[in-house]
Amino acid sequence: MSTSDSAALDVWRRPRPSRPEFRTDLWVALVLTGATALSVSLTRSAGVYADSHVLQVSLWVALIALPLALRRRWPEIVAITASLVFAGGVMLETGDALFSNICLYVAIYSVGAWSRHRTGALWVRVGIVAGMFVWLISQLFVQANQMTMMPDLSREGFFSPYAAFGVLQVFINMIYFGAAWYFGDSAWHSARTGAELAGANAELVAERERSSGQALILERVRIARELHDVVAHHVSVMGVQAGAARRILTLDPTQAAEALASIEQSARSAVDELHTMLRTLRTNDPSITEITSRSGSTRGLDQLGELAEQSRTVGVPVRLSIVGEARAVPATIGLSIYRIAQEALTNTRKHAGPGASSEVRLRYEADAVELEITDDGIGPRRQFAAVAPGGSGANGTGPVGGAGAGSGAGASAIGLGQRGMLERVAAVGGVLHLGARPRGGYLVRARFPLVRVENV
Repeated sequence: MSTSDSAALDVWRRPRPSRPEFRTDLWVALVLTGATALSVSLTRSAGVYADSHVLQVSLWVALIALPLALRRRWPEIVAITASLVFAGGVMLETGDALFSNICLYVAIYSVGAWSRHRTGALWVRVGIVAGMFVWLISQLFVQANQMTMMPDLSREGFFSPYAAFGVLQVFINMIYFGAAWYFGDSAWHSARTGAELAGANAELVAERERSSGQALILERVRIARELHDVVAHHVSVMGVQAGAARRILTLDPTQAAEALASIEQSARSAVDELHTMLRTLRTNDPSITEITSRSGSTRGLDQLGELAEQSRTVGVPVRLSIVGEARAVPATIGLSIYRIAQEALTNTRKHAGPGASSEVRLRYEADAVELEITDDGIGPRRQFAAVAPGGSGANGTGPVGGAGAGSGAGASAIGLGQRGMLERVAAVGGVLHLGARPRGGYLVRARFPLVRVENV
C-alpha cells in the first residue's frame, strides 16, 4: 500500500464505540474468560499441561480474555497483548487449544474493524502475523529434530509425514489469520460506507430544505411584484377618476357620480386582492403561494362563455347561466373559477360517456360567489370524499363527500386535475365539493367568500 493510499484511509475515522457497545464487549470478555477457564481446567484434568501452577494458569486466562472488553477502544494494544499472552501460554505449557485461539482471532479482527489509525492497524497486524509465522516455522524445525515430539510421524523422505503435518499447520494458520484480517477490514469498510451514505442523506435533506425555502422566497418575491402591479393599477385608476370627477363635479353631476362609483369599485377590488395576497404571504404552504401568484392571468369570469362554446363545438352541450347580480371579483378568484370550470368540462368530455350534457351555473351571493358544474353522465364511478381545506363544507355547513368520477366533471380518482381544483380553492379560502348526484351524473361545486372593504 502506497503512502497516498494510507493517507486516504486515515481521512475517515470510525467513531468511538458507544456505551451499549462497551457493555456488550464487557459481557463478551467475561463469557470468554469463563469459557477459557473451563477449557483450561478440562485440559489439565485430561493430563495436558498438568504441571503448570494454578496461579500462573489463572493469570494467563485473565490476560488472554479480559482485555477484549477494551477491544474497540484500544484495539492495537489489545491485539498485541493477546498475541504475546497466546505465545507465552504455548511456550510455558499453560493455555488451551480452543478458546485462546478464539480470543486471539477476535483481537486481530478488532484491529481491522475498529482502529482509528489505518496505517498503524496495518503494521500492527503485519507484525503479529509475521511474528506468529516465524514462531510457528521455527517450532516446526526445532521439533523436526526431536524424535520425542510426535514420534509417530516419520521424518524420512523428501515429503515426509512430518513435513505434511508442518505444511498443514501453515495452511491452517494462513486461513485463520487471513479470515481475521479480511473480516476486520470488511467491517471497517462497511462502517465507512454507512457513514458516507448517512452523510449524503443528510446533505440531500439539507439541500431539499434549502431548495424549498428558496422556492418559497422566490414565489413570495413574485407575489410582491404582482402586489405592486395591482396597487399601482388601482391607485392610478382612482387618481384619474378622482381628477375627472373634480373637474366635472359642478358641470355634470351625473357623470361625476359615475366616476366616484368607479373609484369606489376600484378601491373595493384593490382591497380584496390585497387581502388575498397578504393572506398568502402569511402561509407556509408553497402550493397555495404558487397558485395565488398567478393573479395576473387574463383568464377569468368573462371567459366562461368561451369555455361553454368550446365544449359545444366538440359535441358536449353546455348551458351557461348566471344567478344573481353580477359583480366584480378579485382576479385570483376569477382565475380559479375559470380553471375549475375548464377542468370540470374537460373531465365531462372524457368520462361522462356518449350523449352527456353539462350545465355551468355561476351564482352571486351577498358575501360569496359560487360555481357549480353538473352533468348527466352515466360512466362508472368510484367513491371518495373531496372537500377543500378552506371551509367546512360545500355550503359552509359541514363536511361533505361524494363519488369520484369515472363519469362526469370529476376524474376517476383524486388525480392531478382534481388536486389542482382543491389547491386553487384552498388558495383563496374557498370550499370545493366533488361528488355524484343522487339523480345520476356528477357535481363540482366551488364556493369562494368575498371580503368586503369594511371587514378588511
